[in-house]
Amino acid sequence: MLLVKLAVKSLLNRKASALLTLFTIAISVMLLMSIERVRVDAKSSFSNTISGTDLIVGARTGDIQLLLSSVFRIGHANNGVSWKSYQYITEQRGVKWAIPMSLGDSHKGLAVLGTNKDYFEHYRFAKKQQLSFSQGHAFNHLFEVVLGAEVANTLGYQLGDEVVIAHGMGNTSFHNHDDNPFKVVGILKPTGTPVDKTLHIPLAAIDVIHGSHSHQHEPALTATDDHDHDHDHDHDHHDDVDLVGTPKQITAFLLGFDSPLYTLQVRRNINQYKDEALLAIMPGVTLRELWEMLSIVEKILLLFSIVVVLISLLGMLTSLLSSLNQRRRELAILRSVGARPWHIFTLISVESLLITGLGCVVGTALFYALMLLGADYLQSHAGISLNIALLSSYELMLLAAIMVAGFIVGLIPATRAYFYSLADGMSIKI
Repeated sequence: MLLVKLAVKSLLNRKASALLTLFTIAISVMLLMSIERVRVDAKSSFSNTISGTDLIVGARTGDIQLLLSSVFRIGHANNGVSWKSYQYITEQRGVKWAIPMSLGDSHKGLAVLGTNKDYFEHYRFAKKQQLSFSQGHAFNHLFEVVLGAEVANTLGYQLGDEVVIAHGMGNTSFHNHDDNPFKVVGILKPTGTPVDKTLHIPLAAIDVIHGSHSHQHEPALTATDDHDHDHDHDHDHHDDVDLVGTPKQITAFLLGFDSPLYTLQVRRNINQYKDEALLAIMPGVTLRELWEMLSIVEKILLLFSIVVVLISLLGMLTSLLSSLNQRRRELAILRSVGARPWHIFTLISVESLLITGLGCVVGTALFYALMLLGADYLQSHAGISLNIALLSSYELMLLAAIMVAGFIVGLIPATRAYFYSLADGMSIKI
């Protein structure tokens, strides 16, 4: 205990350099813990980009290709699913809800999704969080559109604005449907998922703007007439408008079941469906497979954080070594009052252990402060749902490893001081 008190007083006597070293270690610990927590939670959030959906069904293709096209809006499906097959499958026993999805149109390079109102009720992201509106409501009429948060922020759209849909995905559009503008009636809250970059319109509107719906030329369904008519009359007129219609085919659809027992059974039946070549995937499983393909990112993040910690420990080593010559008088006095070389060795070792330990404590506190401040931002902009909980066993092991590494690093200047004190007893020459 006497040596610990001496170590504390020695550090206080050199508080400027000690605090700088401590702060460097604390920052590295904060970065290591933050990167590790974000890495783990990013993997979990990635696996929950779509949550609560038991099956995704589309034309037969690769599992990952179907996932990328239907959930991430990356690429496109070569074939679709016939409406007849959709109706047949959704009528099977155990199906609780179904969400049809029709992709292929865009607006200024952003994906347009044709769907039904069940999308806003049953679609889940992160840890089964439901979609919610920052402004407005879901579409109730044919030529209404609900914007993802990023669409509204990037393009500056407000409720009541008109949006023109173009045929074709990405920045290359083949035809603008200028004769059928859509009125913005809702803006979703940020989710950090592809939903934020998507415009949502009624499924029946897809057929209308492509000229294959019987209501295409009905004036009661145009956005202009919607503004011109009295509100009460308009509401009564559009209550029975079919927002789904009977399209020839859709891109894919999502399924939820009453019980997990139905999932595997229906999946097998769909994959063996004789009338049409279909594929049913379990999104959670496929997302994990996709993450495994991106595991190199995890390794790079972990390597980066380890390098940061090593640099901070090397900084502590440099500080302790450079201070030995300055502390020649202090160590000589300790030797003159009876301190043995092993006392000197222990003193230097305890100092490095104290600096490392305090650095870990301060770094952990900074880590939690950073998590609390950045949780909402990461959720809304990156889709990473941070779990602000107690340190996991793995994180505690990382802290223990840092403590051990700090102690080992401290042995170098301690050993140097020990042998120099043996050599002349009173002075240390660097």
